[in-house]
Amino acid sequence: MGAEAYGLVGFFTMLQAWFSLLDLGLTPTVARQTARFRGGATDALSYRRLLRALQLIFFAIALIGGGAMFLSSGLIADEWLNAQTMPSAQVQRALQLMAGGVALRWMSGFYRGCISGSERLVWLGGFNAFVATLRFIGAVPILIWIGSSPEVFFTYQLLVAAIEVIGLGSKAYNLFPGVPHGKFLGWSIDSLFKPIGPVLKFSLTIAFTSSVWVLVTQTDKLVLSKLLPLADYGYFTLAVLAANGVMLISGPISGALMPRMAKLQAEGDEQGLLALYRNATQMVAVIAASACLVLVFFAEQVLWVWTGDAHAATQAGPVLRLYALGNGFLAMAAFPYYLQFAKGDLKLHLIGNLIFVFFLVPLLVWATWEHGAVGAGYAWLAANVAYFFLWVPIVHHRFFEHLHRHWMLQDLMPISALALVSGSGFYLSLSWPIGRLENLGVLLLVGIAILILSAAGSSRVRGLISSKLKNLYK
Repeated sequence: MGAEAYGLVGFFTMLQAWFSLLDLGLTPTVARQTARFRGGATDALSYRRLLRALQLIFFAIALIGGGAMFLSSGLIADEWLNAQTMPSAQVQRALQLMAGGVALRWMSGFYRGCISGSERLVWLGGFNAFVATLRFIGAVPILIWIGSSPEVFFTYQLLVAAIEVIGLGSKAYNLFPGVPHGKFLGWSIDSLFKPIGPVLKFSLTIAFTSSVWVLVTQTDKLVLSKLLPLADYGYFTLAVLAANGVMLISGPISGALMPRMAKLQAEGDEQGLLALYRNATQMVAVIAASACLVLVFFAEQVLWVWTGDAHAATQAGPVLRLYALGNGFLAMAAFPYYLQFAKGDLKLHLIGNLIFVFFLVPLLVWATWEHGAVGAGYAWLAANVAYFFLWVPIVHHRFFEHLHRHWMLQDLMPISALALVSGSGFYLSLSWPIGRLENLGVLLLVGIAILILSAAGSSRVRGLISSKLKNLYK
């Protein structure tokens, strides 16, 4: 597609994240109220009225948000995005197609909440996998055989978004309960807006937490889309996407951790909660440290194997190193949030993230203005390092007075040190082959070796291996 076109893809991804700010906590509210209806906490008529009210809100936001972006596409193309070789009219058409795709994907959130609240998770997982396959893998033959222009790509993404919202909508409507005989939903002001009142507080609480997270993770992308030339933004997007692998690898463990910790807290099992927290820290540290340091030490090789473009690898490599290392700190700094979630006290989480944003944004603007995408990488790394070393100890001390010292010295340091030493050794001693496939093989072997060596620093992993061996040779 080219660097500038890929910059538009990055802008599209960033827009979807910022559009979620308009959610106002509505998607989790839909899921929660659906679950409450299924549990008998509300009657069918009240539930249907609530669904209709929320659906109207979703539709209005999609229409206003998507329409505003469509109408302002010319202004964004000319005044915000710094395209140097791509015609402004082509950028504008791509933005108009993006507007439709973002609006349709926004509507999908409502129906997805209904389905997940109904616990049709197997169907939803399968459908999500189908849509993801269409969106990502399905785009490849389109780009090869039909065309690789931004208009072709975003037209295809718009069609996939339409398939997604139709599929989810059809399934959700099949799950809606019927209106009781002799009852009517009605169109009075009272019947349209009264159902929203009882769920408003929950929605706004979730909305504020989600908004802070979007500010933390997406501010840099928004600022750089204005400050960088579109081609450089494309290279930046490539680097950030690769660096996000650190978070994606550790994410599933974290997702399973929070409900278990909340359960232990509800049962009053403080020791079990603490043990689970520290054991999970070690497991995530092994995976995140290994992935992070492979990307840090071998950024250019990873990008070249992935893209086959030596120039792109050279341009994006330095940014990938900085963002991967920053994401490594972020993956571990997320653990205090899990602890606060289990305790039901998110005050420090909100304060910490607001401080993070206020520190990051001016630093990011200055660093990007002075040093481009590499400056943004240094700003991202500096903000995450500062948060990890200055704020995480405060959160730990709030809930467990002596936790932080043990968490750092016993759970993180041995794993990180072994991963760092092994990664440094491979970096200094390896000579790379010429072919992409050979490089891929070397990267896989190096990654596995670093993973094994870092796992040796985990008392939890050593204990699991020892237990398996004892059971095996009984």
